[in-house]
Amino acid sequence: MVQVLLEADLHGLLKLDTLIPNVPPARWQRKTKERCPGPSPVGLSPMKPANRSHSSSKTLSTTAGKSGSKIQSTPKKAGGDCYIPNCSTMQMEMANFLLSKENDPAEDSPTKKEQQKAWAVNRNGFDVEEAKILHLRGKPQNAPEGCQNSLKVLYSQKMAPGSSRKNSRYIPSKPDRVLDAPEMFNDYYLNLIDWSSQNFLAVALDNAVYLWNHATREIILLLQMEHQDVYISSASWIKEGDYVAVGTSSAEIQLWDVEQQKYLRTMTSHYAPVGTLSWNSCILSSGARTGHIHHHDVRVAEHHVATLAGHTQEVCGLRWSLDGHYLASGGNDSLANVWPCTQGGGGDFAPVQTFTQHQGAVKAVAWCPWQMNVLATGGGTSDRHIRIWNVCSGACLSAVDTCSQVTFILWSTNYKELISGHGFAQNQLVIWKYPRMNKVAELQGHTDRILILTMSPDGTSVASAAADETVQVWSCLEMDPIKKKKEKANSAKSSILHQSIR
Repeated sequence: MVQVLLEADLHGLLKLDTLIPNVPPARWQRKTKERCPGPSPVGLSPMKPANRSHSSSKTLSTTAGKSGSKIQSTPKKAGGDCYIPNCSTMQMEMANFLLSKENDPAEDSPTKKEQQKAWAVNRNGFDVEEAKILHLRGKPQNAPEGCQNSLKVLYSQKMAPGSSRKNSRYIPSKPDRVLDAPEMFNDYYLNLIDWSSQNFLAVALDNAVYLWNHATREIILLLQMEHQDVYISSASWIKEGDYVAVGTSSAEIQLWDVEQQKYLRTMTSHYAPVGTLSWNSCILSSGARTGHIHHHDVRVAEHHVATLAGHTQEVCGLRWSLDGHYLASGGNDSLANVWPCTQGGGGDFAPVQTFTQHQGAVKAVAWCPWQMNVLATGGGTSDRHIRIWNVCSGACLSAVDTCSQVTFILWSTNYKELISGHGFAQNQLVIWKYPRMNKVAELQGHTDRILILTMSPDGTSVASAAADETVQVWSCLEMDPIKKKKEKANSAKSSILHQSIR
């Protein structure tokens, strides 16, 4: 019996719908009693909406921002009391925009932006907003002027692509051949060697002239003066290379046929040693210690056809332009003159240009082979400058201080370069890049000052005679093999075209 009563009590306790005895009333029951005084309804449950009074089925709601009131009715459908939003009637895009706008920081004022930019430039050396951090193409961004950032090199250094870099040619630092030249006079004003178009090198030693065949390495004695006290002061080949003119200390000029090894004639017009000679077709120009320049027509008996008086001291440099229009002369009076071509007749002739900027003797005079109106001159120990001139306008195109005596200048026919010979203190040859006049190479081999330079007929080698009684041959202007192949191909095409025209 006791077991049956216990089971009944447990069953009653497990029924949630029935009232639990001896417990305080629920909150909703107290509210009901307050509204409706009297006996409390039995079985009234908050989960049963039918038991609620009709007065509680309607509530008042106030719309934000409106002064009026609106009555909201209870949903009629089952489950309408649950709050389920209707997405189709809501503006989701507008809500997203408003939320994102609330999360964004407020826009900075122009003053604040300028302040941040100044901080960035001061800290990094550039504006962070304008910098391209991962820029893989184009030029690197240059750092502003005066920036001391340790990373400045990353923004200012410009590296050329590997394909555009030009490899410099190989220039030997030692001479190919060294010839002994005993009894060569150590005289700055003399011009004692010259290279012919037939590849013979004439070398004047005391009172004799020797010929060195560059192809066969054969040495020939061409002439020797009868009087021991008379020495050779200059030598120069005619353009065709079969005749050589020789000036002497006795003011004479001799002509020799090299192929026959035969003396041809002697020309006299000067009264002092003839230190320099230069050919223009059949006109031979000579400069003497008196400061006068004479033109000789070697085809006629009366060879002296003109006299040029533009120097007050010894003429030591003389060179005709390649087109034969101008003659350049340099003297010990620190002047460089440019003379027009004269065709016979006597009288006085004036130079078209006189350059007075040198402060020392001007022996080195050379005409540019690809710009006929460009002349290079070099000064002696007191000057040490190489100057480039435009003889038409008289303007000095460039000037460079070589820091040593300039004894001779040659222009390259294979490159846009010129080569100069120097005296104290390095006694070197220097190759210059034209027109910037940057040093390409320095060739050192002589132990005493260089007196004169001359170039081989193919333009690849230079011979230098120095006071150390040696003549050194340098292969410093050899043509690039690729360029040589192109020139051979072009010459072959031109010859074929010439044959087809004929």
